[in-house]
Amino acid sequence: MAYKKSKKIDPLEETKIVDNNWARYTRARDAGHTDYIEMAIKCDRYYRGEQWEQTDIDELDSEGRPHLTINTILSTVNTILGEQSSKRADVLFKPRRNSSDEVAAVLTKLYMQISDNNQYDYLESQVFADGIIQDRGYFDIRMNFDDHIEGEVQITAEDPLDILPDPDAKDYDPTTWNEVIKTKWLSVDDIEQQYGQEKADRLRIIAENGEHLGRDSMDLVEMRDTTYGDVEEAILNGGNIDDKHSVRAIRVVERQHRKLTLTPHFVDPKTKDMRIVPESWDEERTEMFAKEYGLGMLKKLVKKVRWTITADQVVLHDDWSPYKDFTIVPYFPYFRRGKPFGMVRNLLSPQEQLNKISSQELHIVNTTANSGWVVETGSLNGMTSDDLQERGAQTGLVLEYNRGSAAPAKIQPNQIPTGLDRIGQKAANNIKEISGVSDAMLGQDSAEVSGVAIQAKQNRGQIQIQVPLDNLARSRVFVAKNIMCLIQSFYTEERVIQITNDDDPMKPREELVLNQMTPEGEVVNDMTLGEYDVVVSSMPARDTFDESQFAEALQLRQVGIAIPDDAIIEYSHLQRKAELAKRIRMITGVEQSPEQQEAAQMQQQIQMEQVKLEMQKLQSEAAHLQAQAQLAAAKANDIDTQPEKEMAELEARMALKRQELDVRMQLAELSATQKEQASETQSTTKIAAEIMRLGAQGQKPANPDGNVLPK
Repeated sequence: MAYKKSKKIDPLEETKIVDNNWARYTRARDAGHTDYIEMAIKCDRYYRGEQWEQTDIDELDSEGRPHLTINTILSTVNTILGEQSSKRADVLFKPRRNSSDEVAAVLTKLYMQISDNNQYDYLESQVFADGIIQDRGYFDIRMNFDDHIEGEVQITAEDPLDILPDPDAKDYDPTTWNEVIKTKWLSVDDIEQQYGQEKADRLRIIAENGEHLGRDSMDLVEMRDTTYGDVEEAILNGGNIDDKHSVRAIRVVERQHRKLTLTPHFVDPKTKDMRIVPESWDEERTEMFAKEYGLGMLKKLVKKVRWTITADQVVLHDDWSPYKDFTIVPYFPYFRRGKPFGMVRNLLSPQEQLNKISSQELHIVNTTANSGWVVETGSLNGMTSDDLQERGAQTGLVLEYNRGSAAPAKIQPNQIPTGLDRIGQKAANNIKEISGVSDAMLGQDSAEVSGVAIQAKQNRGQIQIQVPLDNLARSRVFVAKNIMCLIQSFYTEERVIQITNDDDPMKPREELVLNQMTPEGEVVNDMTLGEYDVVVSSMPARDTFDESQFAEALQLRQVGIAIPDDAIIEYSHLQRKAELAKRIRMITGVEQSPEQQEAAQMQQQIQMEQVKLEMQKLQSEAAHLQAQAQLAAAKANDIDTQPEKEMAELEARMALKRQELDVRMQLAELSATQKEQASETQSTTKIAAEIMRLGAQGQKPANPDGNVLPK
């Protein structure tokens, strides 16, 4: 990914930027980040099961003593991770001001599409695990222009060892931080690819002259380490560089920091809302835009995000960030006044105690089984004391000793100290009490415990671990707000996205048009305007949710509620369940194929013709009766009332038939109108999209990654 060519920087100004950036990095590093790295690496080793120092292992091996690892941290942490994976994020956007429910619903669908593209559930699990195990987890949310010319939101999970938060921060919310630093080792070739050959050549010259900022800035052949922060202090602080020409990697410091600057704003005279004028707009374009839409102008001091990237004594990039906030979003399981910590940190001591007690118990049992012998000198027959030492603990050993000599005697071993086993039990219980993960949550309750009691214990255990889950929900809100901000800033042109119906992921994807321009000049699904609230809740994972819905649907069917067959099948785990549910809907008539729809229309036409024929028949009968009545009136003055009664009955029947015919004709017209409107809407959408494509113009500014950004 190539960065845009930075503007020429004065050497004195570059030196000032480099010194300031490096000073801020070293301050954050020395203000506790180095200590954090050591603790985070230790916590990660304990989770993986590497719980003994190599020096202790060597010493115990030399003494013939065991070193057991009873890794209860693994099962404890996995239980917490399982709780998180079973409760996925459900994010909704609610209109607040200058917005509508329709656009909020579209914004929710767009967020789901972005989450699906980035596989957000797996990223969140990774960040959550980083937080629980290594105290801190971080998302990085920014625009990516690899697959779309106008950019797409990209979410990544960062290594917590590479992120240095603001050492002065006291709040969980990153919008209150003054800075955040991301550091990484890059080869000179990588720097050349991303930032240009000129900067890479300057770094090569600095390395050859040995005028770099220190061993923590340039990584030469003899001191390369793959993990940031693992370089030994002796290497960092002392020694001469023998090979100054072989630079394997250089530390790149990417610092996002807030800086006060006088910034012009657009002001709506009616609502008094203010919006920052885009950085790339010149004065002429700004005035033209304000005049066209009747906006006022105002300049005021605001804190904007400055993006500074340096490598040793070279400035790779220094400009205003294209984003409103930091791209880094943190997750801290526990946070107390600027001190984040996870769960494994507090389990290290009881885990060490459990390992040592278990190893000591095994050592005592081993020494009891082979406690040694007391033998009179020369009493053994055909066996030496060395042979007895080597074979004395074998099963079925037969000892023969000389007559008149004292019999060999087994040395009485020391008894296992009373309460040693209880100490090991206490250590295991301490891990459960500190973590809040009970036997019920681990699925290890005894068989005689009732299901109700187990459920109650599990519920209480979930309360114990609610703090990490609440902080995860807090981070989810920050992620959703950052994504919404990127959508409103960069999703400004008309684009078509593919979405999946959230009610049924098995259904085919549907097209959704954003910022669609109508022939009247209105914008449909405008993503750039309005303010929205973020509502985050938890929902079960898809498999767990479907299982619970399937069970509840069957229970409702059993008590007599008419749950449709296709709904029950869609909640099941049958293969090709979507196809089977569709076939059932077609059999029951809920859904029809094109052939069935055509047959239904023909049947409707036949029924209408039958109604018309019946009406004609009734009209002819009425005419006949009317003629009979007139004939009877002519023959006699006394008029027979029987034909008049029959005439009234026929008129009533004709009125009913007219109503039936009108209803059938209205239904037929409604069906035809709906089909015609659907066809016209599809045609209009294609024409509008073609017009927007042909009329798109203009050069867009570039972001720090050197890619094109939308206006």
